[in-house]
This record gives sequence, C-alpha cells and structure tokens, in this order.
Amino acid sequence: MRELTGAAAAGAGAAGVYGAAVAAHGGYPFGGRLRAGTAMAEQLVPLHTRLWDLVHGQAGGDLLLNWRSGYGVPFLPDLVSELLNPCSWVVLLLPRSQVALGVFLAVLLSLGLGTALMTLFLGRLGAGPVLLRGLLGIGYGLCAWVLVTGVGRPAWMWGLVALPLFCLAFDRCVRRTGWPLGTLLVAAGWLADFYTAATASLGAALVLLLRLAVARTPGRERLRALGRAAAMAAVGIALGGAPVLWLTYRAGRSAQPATTVHPNTPGLTDYLAQLLPGGLAARALPNVFVGVLGLLLVAALPFNRRVRLRERVAWTAALLLVAASFVWRPTILLWHVSTAPEGDPYRSTFVLSGLLTMAAWVCLAHRPTLPALGAGVALLALLAAVSHGRGSTRPITWVLLGVGVPLGVLAVRGTAGRAGARRAAAWVLGCTVLAGSGWAAFSVLQLRDRQGAGAPAAPNRAQLAAARALVGAGERWPGGRSDPGPHLFTGNDPMLLGGEGGGYRSDYLPAATAQALHQLGAGWLLQGRQTLSFTDPVSQALFGVTSSLNPDLTVRRAPALPLVTVLAGRGGDSSSLWARQQALLGPGVSVYQVPALLPGGGPAPTDHGSSGWSIPTTPAGSPPTELTAHCAPGRQAYLYAPYLAGELGGLPGGRLLAVHGQQPQLALPVLALGQVPPDGVVRVTVRVGPATQVPAHPFGCLDPAALNAAVGAGAARTRAVSAGGHAIGAQLAPGSTGTAVLAVPAVPGWRCGVDGGPLRAPASVQGLLAVDLGAGAGRVDCAFQQPGLAPGLRVARGAGLVWLLVTGWSWWRRRTPR
Repeated sequence: MRELTGAAAAGAGAAGVYGAAVAAHGGYPFGGRLRAGTAMAEQLVPLHTRLWDLVHGQAGGDLLLNWRSGYGVPFLPDLVSELLNPCSWVVLLLPRSQVALGVFLAVLLSLGLGTALMTLFLGRLGAGPVLLRGLLGIGYGLCAWVLVTGVGRPAWMWGLVALPLFCLAFDRCVRRTGWPLGTLLVAAGWLADFYTAATASLGAALVLLLRLAVARTPGRERLRALGRAAAMAAVGIALGGAPVLWLTYRAGRSAQPATTVHPNTPGLTDYLAQLLPGGLAARALPNVFVGVLGLLLVAALPFNRRVRLRERVAWTAALLLVAASFVWRPTILLWHVSTAPEGDPYRSTFVLSGLLTMAAWVCLAHRPTLPALGAGVALLALLAAVSHGRGSTRPITWVLLGVGVPLGVLAVRGTAGRAGARRAAAWVLGCTVLAGSGWAAFSVLQLRDRQGAGAPAAPNRAQLAAARALVGAGERWPGGRSDPGPHLFTGNDPMLLGGEGGGYRSDYLPAATAQALHQLGAGWLLQGRQTLSFTDPVSQALFGVTSSLNPDLTVRRAPALPLVTVLAGRGGDSSSLWARQQALLGPGVSVYQVPALLPGGGPAPTDHGSSGWSIPTTPAGSPPTELTAHCAPGRQAYLYAPYLAGELGGLPGGRLLAVHGQQPQLALPVLALGQVPPDGVVRVTVRVGPATQVPAHPFGCLDPAALNAAVGAGAARTRAVSAGGHAIGAQLAPGSTGTAVLAVPAVPGWRCGVDGGPLRAPASVQGLLAVDLGAGAGRVDCAFQQPGLAPGLRVARGAGLVWLLVTGWSWWRRRTPR
C-alpha cells in the first residue's frame, strides 16, 4: 500500500506541476482558448466531441462509419488512433460544451499515470525509498518530449504510460509470476494506442535485455525469462494489437498520401544541448531532457563504483546507442514501425527519456559517493560548455543548472546519512525537483507560444453554439444533408456543429473520398488530407445538400437530389468538371454552358490543349492577364481553377481575391463570378507571381432553371431513402433499371445488393457508389464493413484462446500438489 500511495503521490505531483505551469502561462483552460490551426483544435477536440455524441446517442453514424464528415467516411481508424487512450474517456463525464477541457484532463491523467507507473518500476530495478523514485518519476513525467510533443496529442501520451507498463509486465517474466496478467497488460497497452505502444515495446524489450545481461542468475534461467517475455509479447500483441494493426494498415494503404518527413540530422552539440532543461530548439530535434536531478545522476553513473562495472557499461552503452538510433534513418524507421514518420520525426524519443530516468535510479539506488558526483558535475560542466550558444539553451537553463546541481549534490549525499539528514535531504530534493520541473515546463510553454505567434484563437462557445443551432435547424437526414460549410471554425466542423458535410481532416482520410470530392469541385488542404464542403449549387444538389451554412453565419437552402438516384446508364463525359457534374444529373442533361477560354489583355497564357493553360508571371507595373469567355446573358458564371495562385479580379462588387492554389498541396473550390452581364462576356483578371495554371475549360455558366428541372426529375425516380449507423438504402420505383448512384464516396469496404439479394462490391460512377439494377429492381441496400477488421479479430480470438489455455494450466498447476 505504501508503494501505491507513493506512486500515486508522484503522479499527482507531476500533473499538479504541469497544471500550475499552464496556469502561470495563462494557457487553456486557465484564461485562454485553444489556438486554431493546432492538431488539438483541428482534429482532437472534434474527434472527442464525436466520441461524446456517439456515447450519448447523438452521432450521425456508429463505430464503423461517420456520416457527418466527408459525406460519409470510415470512423474506426480515427477511433483506434486517437480515442482509445482510457484517459480520454474522461470527456464522457463532462458536458458537450466542455469537451476541450476533457481533452486537457486526459493529458493530465496520462501524465500522472505514466509518472506513477515509472515510480513503481524503478523499484524493480533497485531497492530504495519511494519518495526518491517518485522524484525521478516526476522528471520522466515532465520530460521534454511530454512538454513539446506529448501534451498536444492525448493518444501519444499513452506512450508515456506504456513504457513502464510493459517494463512491469516483463518484470513478471523475470520473477516468474503472473504471466497471464502481464499478457493482459501488454494487450491493453497495444489496444490503447498501437503506435506509441510499438515504440514502448521496443524500449521495454531493450530494458529487459539489459536486466538479463547484468543479472547474476544462471544463463538457463535468463533464457527462460526471455522466452516467457517473448511469448507474453506475442500473445499480448496478437490479442490487443492485431485488430487495430490490421485495420489501420488497410486504412493507411487506402488513405490519401502525405508528405514524408526527412529528419535533419542534428549536429553533436545541438543534440547534446537537448539534454539541458528549460529550452526549445527552433527546428525539430529529439527532445529528451528529464530535469537536473536525473541529468546529474546519469552523468555520475559511469563513475559510481558502487554499481558493478558490467552494469555501468551496459547502461551507458544502451543510452548512447538509443540516442544515436534516433538520428539514423534505418533505426528511425524501426522505431516508427518501419513506416516513414509524418510530422514530427522524433516522436519516439520518450523511450530515451525513460532510459535516462532508469539509469539515474540505478545510480541513486547505489548511493553515489562524493567523488562520483564530483565527476558527474565535471561532465555536466563540459556539456554546458559545448552547448553554450546552441538554439535550445536559454538563460533559464543556466539558472536551473547553477541552482539545481549544487543542491542536488548536497541532497543526494544527505540521503545516505542519518534519519534527520535524510529527511532534510528529501525536502531539499523534493523542492528542487518540483520547482525546477515547473520552471522548465513554464519556459517551454512560453517558447512554444512564441513559435506559434500569430495563430488566431479558436472560436468561443457562443459562436459554436450559434452555428450549431443553425445547422441543426436545417437537419433532414436522411432526406437531405445539412452542411456546416467549408472550414468555418476547424477542419472537422461537422463533428463540432452536427449536420452532414464534406469537411474532414484526418491522417486516414480515404484517397477515394479526397479524389471524388476534388474531381466534383470541392477544395482541399494538406495535400488532400483535409477536404472542404462543396460551395457551388450543382455539387450541393448532387450530394443532397438541402441546407448549408455560409461563412457569415447565414443559411442557404435549395432543393437537392435524394441521396440515392437512378441513372439510365453509367459513365458519361469526364473531360471537365462541368461534364462530370452533368453526368451525375443524368444522360443528356445540360445545365452548363461551357465556353472556350479567350485570352484578353496582359501577359498571354499558353494553351497546352487538354492539359490546360499556363499563365506567366505578371511583370511589375504591367496589367494583369485577362481571361474571358462568352455565355448567354443572365446565367450564373463560375470559375474552376483549383491550382490558380495570384490575385483574382473581376469578382462581384469589384473586389479582389487572393487565391493560393498549389498542386498538390492546396486545391481551390469552384468560385462564383456572379451573373453573366448583358453583353455575354465573362471576364476575370489574374495577377500572378510564379507561373500558374488553369484547366482547359475553367468557365462554366449555369442555368438555374435547368438545374431545378434536373433535380425534380431525379427526385421523382426515388420513393424513400433510409440510413442506419453504417448502412444506407432506398426504395425505388418498381422495375427501375440502369444504375443506382449513392451520394457517398466509393471508399473500400462498401457492399451493396438489390431487392434483398447478396451484397457485392459496388461499382463507381464519378467516384460515387454505383449499383447495377439489372433487369429491374425496386430497392437497393448498401452496408459498410471496415477492411481489415475481420482478419484482425480472428487473430485476436486465437490469441485469446491461447491465453485461456495458459491461464487454465497455470491455475491447475497451482492447485495440484507436487
């Protein structure tokens, strides 16, 4: 009980110090709001809001499918990647409007739990007071990786928990106790967040090998312990990790590609400077500091003769090898489960912070002598000298070292004295660690805020509530979609505001979704990993959008096709955006006039035929390039130039619009140019810097009356539409022939059938689900199943059977007299 109480106190201390640092900094939730554009605001709060809606029965969809985002996208990949950290479930206990606070609490809980578990595991490495272990555990819980990387992603914070959790599980193999329980710990760790669990498993395996290498037990017993740990890892990973690994592998393969990050190899002095507390480099580097006390003890470990030579050499070599592995590409791939890292290439460095903490305890548990501590101080002085002037060192770094090192030396020596001296030393160490950790955390928070200066604050609850009320007022699902609009607040507005829109930002955004929406006129960001809702009336009609929110918090309402329509044929012209949209309205339907582009004044564009036009750079002081076309007066003119970059003129009201299309990073949606004037000339001007491009037919002139007629004719062919959690169906006119087209992107996993027949993989028309009705049918039904889930569950069931057999055998052996 004393062990658990001490570990819990250490966890509470780490969480309290971090909370105090955030409060002193004035960050959310203490006097501020989340910053827009961050992963926390853009992805994590909306995803946790959807989890809240799902549990409270208010979500559009279920665990398999998210009807709210991307006009229907898989949800399980997002769930297992961001929402299975048990600490994240605290959001379910709060009101929906306080989900962001719940995400912050999830970070605090993960931080505290990781600190507590590390405190417990240090006791397995060597005997010693839980108070001293707790102080080193606080250094681990508030290491640089947590402050810079972990606190921004609650799912990744599970890595902080998983490393000591797996070390405790493998410790049971060394002690030959509780293999079934240890296996469940491994399974739980992998299920909570497979990505950081994979990294933590490698780190825990390294710690186990270190312990066995320096153990005094016979070689045969060490091999048995290694075999038990290998079996524990295999069964545990198969039990908890197989389902999530299999489905995320399949989802990742079908996801929109992302830019691969190639880490810059840091110089030796830059890397060494990362060991010093309180600083933050301007560029991505491994963040590894664990506080002054931990750093002092690690520096003293090679000189502490009370630790066996073999153990000193083993720990020192392990630290050096692991540190080197984070800056060598082959081992970087190994730490990231053989996949190229995206975003931060050093997301696995919490393992090095954990190893530093363990090495520090090995030194402290053997009561380092004054000469050993003196040698450690000398080594720190050398480290400070070579790190001086590096970007990650700040004045606070030298203050923390100047105050913390002498106090640390005195207190460490005092822990080996009499009872009174030990109590005084404990107080000094405790105050030093808590104050130093809090000050270092405050410094890093300030530096992170300066690096993100200029980012706007996220919208407040009143704005979100007003927008959500407007979206909810237009809700007709599945009779139509109420679209929250194009990226008004975050990249995942539909999860925050409700409705059923195209906005979706995710690492697992299906390529089929991104391409289908893109080729029908929607914009995208982040190389297609963030889609936007449609803004033009034809695409909105095709996707059943009867109500959509505008950026000025007004609502546009218009008739739209049902979510399931019947076309006489399949395919159609795909030569331009306008042709693709008309093909989905029906064969022979013509709602657009597509004029030829005619260059006007300014630098002349170059015609590349079907590949489009390239617009040259506009010289300084020269008139802009003029693009014209001729349409029937009174029609509505639109421009589709997804990768146009420059200043666009000729818009309604004479306004100028800066557009920033960039292939493939950013694609613009269809832009409204207003009504065609009486002379029938549609004209825009473009002033560009670097040369840019537009499609072969960038202009389309819409006849609203023809669109309304096409929508009415399409709606007459569908009697009723129904939708479930991950299914959608429609009652058609009896004997309908041709192709049923569903306003849902054709992502892998859908199966469809007609008139109650067997479900088969559907076809695709212009990127949407399409079902051949054969000689005639009266009903079509489609259901979604997550690819990779079924085989992963089969592996998990097999592993569960093995676990039951071993558990039963262990119980029988204990009950049977020898």
